[in-house]
Amino acid sequence: MSVDHFRYDLLAQEALRGVIRKVLADVGRNGLPGEHHFYISFDTRAPGVRLSQRMREKYPEEMTIVLQHQFWDLNVSDTAFEVGLSFGGVHEHLVVPFSALKGFFDPSVKFGLQFEPAQAEGEEEEPAPVEAPVGTTPMPVRPAKGAASEPALASASTQGSGAAAEERPSGGAEVVQLDVFRKK
Repeated sequence: MSVDHFRYDLLAQEALRGVIRKVLADVGRNGLPGEHHFYISFDTRAPGVRLSQRMREKYPEEMTIVLQHQFWDLNVSDTAFEVGLSFGGVHEHLVVPFSALKGFFDPSVKFGLQFEPAQAEGEEEEPAPVEAPVGTTPMPVRPAKGAASEPALASASTQGSGAAAEERPSGGAEVVQLDVFRKK
């Protein structure tokens, strides 16, 4: 078998991370259009990931966030994105390098991407079988191992009103398991 000196698999993953970078940058500037919302899974142990000790203890390996109703300060750079989220009523600030991404899913249009974990230098990687050319069929996102087991929080339209609702920032996200959305 011939050796892939170009590492097309890594080049393709980097290009697909660029798709996510572009989409998040647009959302950071203009907000979420229509019914779009995102489930983003990432490796919490990856270099450059910044989150509170509380969140790191709760999700020691992997975390899935949802960008939908309650998120703020979404900033995107060439290498990472940062966002403010509320987890159980506690405001958190996360920084996630694109290299830490494990999955991205937009259920409004049934589009998903899944990424292989980065291999350490010198570690051999067994290539995954290719079922369809890139861009023809989105890959399903596996549920995050460290995702919360509680169902998704109620949307802004079903949340309480009054002073408590006024204190919440607009936009939102929560940690959920993707199994909640799968047909059984």
